Parts: sequence; C-alpha cells; structure tokens
Amino acid sequence: MQISRLFEIVYLLMDKKSMTAKELALHFEVSVRTILRDIDTLSAAGIPIYTSQGKGGGISIMERYVLNKAVISEDEQNQILFALQGLSATQNIDTGNTLSKLQSLFEKNDTNWIEVDFSRWGNNNTKDKAKFELLKDAVIKKMAITFSYSSSYGITTDRTVYPLKLVFKSKSWYMQAFCLPKENYRTFKINRMQGIEILEQSFEGILLPPPEIDPKELEMPKLVDIKLLFSPVITYRIYDEFGEDYITKNEDGSFTVQMKIIDDYWLYEYILSFGNWVEVLEPQRVRDEIVEQIDKIKLKYTNIT
Repeated sequence: MQISRLFEIVYLLMDKKSMTAKELALHFEVSVRTILRDIDTLSAAGIPIYTSQGKGGGISIMERYVLNKAVISEDEQNQILFALQGLSATQNIDTGNTLSKLQSLFEKNDTNWIEVDFSRWGNNNTKDKAKFELLKDAVIKKMAITFSYSSSYGITTDRTVYPLKLVFKSKSWYMQAFCLPKENYRTFKINRMQGIEILEQSFEGILLPPPEIDPKELEMPKLVDIKLLFSPVITYRIYDEFGEDYITKNEDGSFTVQMKIIDDYWLYEYILSFGNWVEVLEPQRVRDEIVEQIDKIKLKYTNIT
C-alpha cells in the first residue's frame, strides 16, 4: 500500500538520517525502481528529500525536518487512523508499525475503539479471511481467477474472471470483475464464491475500470409488501434485523413490522426461523405458503416408516 510506505519512508529517514535505495527496497520488499518512484512522489509533495552519490551516499531528509502534523486536521487524523485499523482486519498490509507511529505523531493513545471482522458468526473465520486475502492478492496483482458461483436462483456455474475491485455494500462483500466468457462486467457476492483459484494469466496493462454497481447486479429478486406481527419475547431480534422506521410497538407489547422484502424461497425460510413468535398478517398468499411449508416440515417428523 503506497500511502503507508510513503509515511514510513519519511519516518525511517528521520530516524536513520540516511538509507540507500537498495536498503529501503529490501525493507519494504519492493523493487529499487519502486522506491525511486516513491522518492519522486515525496519530493513533489514538498518533503525535503535529497540523494547523494559515492561512498557513504544515499537518500536523506533535510536535517531537523519535522513532519508537520498541523497540516492534517483533527478529523483527518482520526480518519487516517480509522482507515488503518480497518485495513488491518483485511491483512492487506502490516499496519501495526505504521499505526503506532502515526498514533505517536498525532499524540493519540486511545484509538483501539474499533475492530473489523469479515467472518460470519459461528463460522471458521480463518477460512473467510483466507478467501478475502486470496481475492485481495488477485486484485492487486491483476491475475485472473476461476471459481464456482451459486446464484440466488439456485444455479451453480463455473466462472473465469478478471477481479477488479472488492466492495462492501448492504452488509455483504462483493467482487466486481470482468467475466471472460460473457465479455462483460459482473458483480459476485463473495460468500457464494467457492473453490477460488488464481490462474497464471495476468491482465496487467488492460484498462478495465470497474463501473458503478448496478443494484440489479446484486441479484436482488422482486420484492413483496409484507406485514408481520411479532411477540415481545423476540424484541432483541426485531431491532437487530429491521430498521426502526418499519417497526411499530403495539399497546400489548407486541410489534408490527411492515416493509418490502425479497420475494423468493428465502422469505419463507426466514419467517420460519422466528418459530411461533411471528405471524404473517399480509399478504394472504405468503400466509398460505407458510402453512404449506409447516405441513411439509411436520410430515418429515411424523412420516415414520
């Protein structure tokens, strides 16, 4: 990540007074050419860095130079620290050293107020993070990937794509990619991607800017207006899963929830997950389908052969 590297280059030069491009390249595990580009970037930004040739030469920063934290507002300081804390959860970069140095620079000690975890409750978070790390590497290194994908319509297909961008939207992670067989952009929900493999096929140099996400690409089926009546026993879950604008508390302590919701097989599984603490008031066809599903479930437990 270039921004964190630039910060640390300045910090190292202020601490060690002088380093060679090769030493910096080894420290950051990048090429000497990359370090020289970074030095040019810092110089263009007004950081007083200079190089000297010959024995004992190297890259130095003007003596008594102080990184001026005053040019960064309080809000911007918090935003920088927040971003680094969030990035550390993805393992995109080793933010530990950079974060501690910036905390010291900004004189902020109490910043451990957020933790970002991309894994699902009750799931092996190692596998979720490994999947995210694999996709991150493919995006950064511009390598094609292949995987199996299960759509919301129950169809599983094999895909080969150029991964372009990871996006967090509406409580889920998505990957924007250029699909090779379809020769067009597609958006995939990461949890539905299985058997991901990075191919030895680079798309370096191919200009494929990811477009704005079209809500239709998120595979959202048609919606239905639904009215639900909940028992107060399950109050905690009501506020966990529904926006306050959709919730009405009734005089007897029960709750009415009225909203638009996905209209497919998932809807019935979701309603049944509340057990006998919910009743569908409207529409009638959803009530009828719930009764049918309950009859099928009952048959599984009573049809003993």
